[in-house]
Amino acid sequence: MKSLLLFAFAIISLNGYCFTLTGTVKEKGGASLPYASVLIKGTSRGTTANSSGLYSLQLEAGTYTIICQHVNHKSQEKTITITHSNTTLDFELESQSYTLTDVEVKTGEDPAYEIIRNAIKKREDYLNEIKKFQCNVYLKGQLQLRDFPKKFMGKEVDFEDGDTSKRKMLFLSETIAKYSVNKPNDAKIEVVSTRVSGNSDAFGFSFPQIISFYENIINIGRGLNPRGFISPISNNALHYYKYKYEGTFFENNKEIHRVKVIPKRKYEPLFAGYISITDNDWRIFSTELFILKAQQMQLLDTLHIQQLYVPIKDKWVIKQQVIQPAGKIFGFDFFGTFVQVYSDFDIDPAFKKKQFDEVFLKVYDSANKKSKKYWDSIRPIPLLDEEAIDYTKKDSLEQARKDPRYLDSLDKKNNKVSAISLLLTGQTFTKRKTKESFSIDPLLSTLNYNSVEGWNISFAPTYRKKYSGRNTLSLTPTVRYGFDNHHLKAQLSGTYNFGKKYLNSVSISGGKAQFQMNNESPIVEKDNTTSTLLYTRNYMKLYEAWFTTISYRAGVGKGIDIFGNFEYQNRLKLNNLTNINYWRKYDGRDFEPNYPIELGSNVFDSHKAAVASINIKFRPGTKYIELPNRTINIGSKYPVLQTSFTYGIKGLFNSDVDFSKWNFEISDNLNIKMGGLLKYKFEVGGFIHAKSIYLPDYLHIEGNRTALAGTYLKSFQLAPYYAFSNTSNFMATAHIAYHMNGLLTNKIPVFRKWNCFFVLSGSAMYIKPDVHYYEAMFSIENIFKIVRIDFVQGFGDNNYTTSGIRFSMPAFKTSN
Repeated sequence: MKSLLLFAFAIISLNGYCFTLTGTVKEKGGASLPYASVLIKGTSRGTTANSSGLYSLQLEAGTYTIICQHVNHKSQEKTITITHSNTTLDFELESQSYTLTDVEVKTGEDPAYEIIRNAIKKREDYLNEIKKFQCNVYLKGQLQLRDFPKKFMGKEVDFEDGDTSKRKMLFLSETIAKYSVNKPNDAKIEVVSTRVSGNSDAFGFSFPQIISFYENIINIGRGLNPRGFISPISNNALHYYKYKYEGTFFENNKEIHRVKVIPKRKYEPLFAGYISITDNDWRIFSTELFILKAQQMQLLDTLHIQQLYVPIKDKWVIKQQVIQPAGKIFGFDFFGTFVQVYSDFDIDPAFKKKQFDEVFLKVYDSANKKSKKYWDSIRPIPLLDEEAIDYTKKDSLEQARKDPRYLDSLDKKNNKVSAISLLLTGQTFTKRKTKESFSIDPLLSTLNYNSVEGWNISFAPTYRKKYSGRNTLSLTPTVRYGFDNHHLKAQLSGTYNFGKKYLNSVSISGGKAQFQMNNESPIVEKDNTTSTLLYTRNYMKLYEAWFTTISYRAGVGKGIDIFGNFEYQNRLKLNNLTNINYWRKYDGRDFEPNYPIELGSNVFDSHKAAVASINIKFRPGTKYIELPNRTINIGSKYPVLQTSFTYGIKGLFNSDVDFSKWNFEISDNLNIKMGGLLKYKFEVGGFIHAKSIYLPDYLHIEGNRTALAGTYLKSFQLAPYYAFSNTSNFMATAHIAYHMNGLLTNKIPVFRKWNCFFVLSGSAMYIKPDVHYYEAMFSIENIFKIVRIDFVQGFGDNNYTTSGIRFSMPAFKTSN
């Protein structure tokens, strides 16, 4: 009896146990077929071969019909019985033979056009055919270097891996997730397991993106083309593409047409390659499409997209998607492969009541702590030899890097002082063992000149300490000395960031410092140095103050952030030096006094100010990435709303100010797809009461009188800095920018070759009926990828006009 029970138990155990089916997929004749699809007939369950043609599939004991498919090859079916051991099953696929069948066409027209017209007619139906689904997805991403320079920006390129070869695996990750979609607005990714080579604390490439060519406009990533790319079966595809009929083949008794896709013109955001369409129902069966740099693609030289679809019941779903980017930037020659394998589709899931919430992507606790044995048993695509080596090598390096002696050796090497760092880029000294760093600004940025201090130097090193999670502490002491007025000022600022779920921070600072009359500091010190010494323009208006500031930021979720601030200043009036230096003196131009001449000298005297403010920022529909140790805001499709209230407290610590003011703003970026991008920011505000107020607490705009552009969507590029400062009970500003992102410029030879874009912008300000100001701006951006030129025309009351040119490098600005 005991033996019988043991036998029965063994049979039950074996029936529930998974065995491994492995094999290779080759072309008839011997060459491996990368990324072939291997699946169980009648299901969406299966796997994908790696780039060497090796596949692996976990199966319970039983009999299965296995189908192997590869684009441009005949599919093959084999029946196999899995008993009680791992099994090998190899495939050799014949190249697909195409026959030219009779397709009903217009006289003299290639048959491909009628096939594409039929696909276009069905496009919207198939786009919306599956309203909701749930599936499992495996994602693997790798990025490699073929070559790289010895030095970059004066520093030696060192990957700290002990390997001097030019071929490098920069990034390798794997993720297994559950993907749930409920159209049109709900989606959720639940990451079950993830790993990154050489970083056991990181979370890998975890965003499945099904590139649906049933969409009119295909958006791939964020930076490749801001307008997106036109699908070969979009509603107006015939205006952009030529097509060539390549022939017909059969898969499972299904007739499939292969069509070559050819862009009609260069410098349009278009695909090239092949698309296969099923007969009669005109669905996409597979794609082999690529984009070249000439098709308005940025950052990359080529991008290859390969997809394969499979039937589920009476509908078709994507089985696999392979994206292969390649490019060369600043001497770094890179290429990569990002594979997504979809399985276990449920096209009519019963979602839980709270399945979809503010969390778009959730990474479960310990998802990045899975063992090697787990990954070997679960991954659907076998690792390549180079990938397995990379995991072994970098995981070993990660352990070695935890050794204090190794960390000290890295610090010793990286903390070496260089002249370029000290002068131009700044220097950071790290102590990895204790997660500490000490940074200093470049020396050239510390020396400046103004009409109050003369030559001055400001030294502001920053100390940072990282604790667990997102908890960090930063301390910045600042010492400033004016060589001509002999004023020494010192202050200390500290910020502590914390919060497991949402980011919170508290900041405290105090001491003696120098402030611009507009505390937003619209004038860059280096710009003021240049304008003072070369153009007899001392734009900065300054005062000194003993001060204390306490501020707090709280992230509360649901797209809400709350900011609170209290500041006390003992403000001291400053005058210009009696002898202001200059390198070039303009005839008839004198330096202005240290106050805005448009407002007069009585707008500022020495006084004390205690000011409290609260600011609430809200973005409806905000989505988050929820990691085990923190939550990350990834934005929303709705505008950002922000309101604030500021109160000057009379009598507190002998404060002289007595006022209150409010502000409300709304801003957003609207993606018009092929039409470009529209950005806007509208702001209103005013004083509720202003019994006692001084210039620093006025309502200000951000003006600009230098050749370098101010912050876009915030600045008036030609306006004086203080001419419009006021204490009105109502003020409104508006900024709109239309980034055409290649629209029109792709028709102009020089602009399309350099991939430059036009921008049309407008700004307006209203204070009262007789005080208003407007600007219109035409810009050319993306010059050499980083430069922008603005041609600006300003209009004011009393028929006032002005014009000017501004330059900027938007990639290095906080807002553009």
